[in-house]
Amino acid sequence: MLALIKKHRNSTAEHQQARVISLFSLVGMSITLLMGIVSLFGENTILTIVLFIASITYLLAFFSVKRFDISISATLVIYSLYLLMFYLVFSGGVSLTGPLWIFIVAPVSVYVLGLRHGLINLSLFLCIICIIIFLPQQWVEHAQYSNEFSLRLIISFLTMSFLSALYEYSRMQAYISALELSRQYQELAMRDPLTKLANRRNAAAILEQEKSRLQRNNEPLSVLLCDLDHFKLVNDKYGHNGGDMVLTELSALFKEQVRQQDCVARWGGEEFLIILPQTSSEQASVIAEKIRSSVEQYTINFVKHQIRVTISIGISQLAEDQTIDELINNADKCLYQAKTLGRNRVHPT
Repeated sequence: MLALIKKHRNSTAEHQQARVISLFSLVGMSITLLMGIVSLFGENTILTIVLFIASITYLLAFFSVKRFDISISATLVIYSLYLLMFYLVFSGGVSLTGPLWIFIVAPVSVYVLGLRHGLINLSLFLCIICIIIFLPQQWVEHAQYSNEFSLRLIISFLTMSFLSALYEYSRMQAYISALELSRQYQELAMRDPLTKLANRRNAAAILEQEKSRLQRNNEPLSVLLCDLDHFKLVNDKYGHNGGDMVLTELSALFKEQVRQQDCVARWGGEEFLIILPQTSSEQASVIAEKIRSSVEQYTINFVKHQIRVTISIGISQLAEDQTIDELINNADKCLYQAKTLGRNRVHPT
């Protein structure tokens, strides 16, 4: 169940990122389209073409979010943005204002690519920007900026990158903390706080899953319903702390006696349910007797006292047309028979 919850969380995070990429693609498409239309009335034909190509690229990224993998959209958005910025810095844009657009690169990069890959890409981006700005004119003719403007541009970009990285780091830490808190709440909702075993709600869900899986494979499923004999006397004699110690110790003992694929749950009070996938009632009887014998021989040390208890166990195997409730009710009837026959026994044997 925890795996399903984790999968749901990852799906939610991807869905949120997809919405942000879609929004940025839509906004980027609209802005570059508007700027391209405005540029039509100017004299810079190359800038007009570049802006329209960028607009079409963002449109493709917008539609690819739903139709393809999100990484394709992220790649289109980031690297088309980089190429557009390189051109604007190289050409100067309109009245040498092109470099002012590079400040949007930092927050978009760290959010879309993540903190680590975002910073790596930003480092490469800044290196290329510096090469373009300080490229000698005699090599390639490009927009020329003063040294003061170039220096302030680079420092400002570094500052924006640092703040974007700091914000992304804080956002990631807050998200991780929220996930951990959610996991702890989910754990509390599915675990018995005293014994740390699966609780009744969790056990019922596991039973339904096992029923579906094992019926598809035509395999048996059995349960053991265990009840501590005369547990009220333990509480009366040693107090509730002593009773809690008995429940905790026996929970650990139960887990030691079963296989890895089995599930031990606290069904309620002093009752425990042990779910045995791929196990017939005959095999379950062997396991039950092993558990009963182990409990009978086990000693719980509490303060200066040594507490010995016994358990009664009812066994039930899931029939083809049986519900989970009927399975549990049948195990409960068998447990009652074990109690009636004198306790400290397994029924049916």
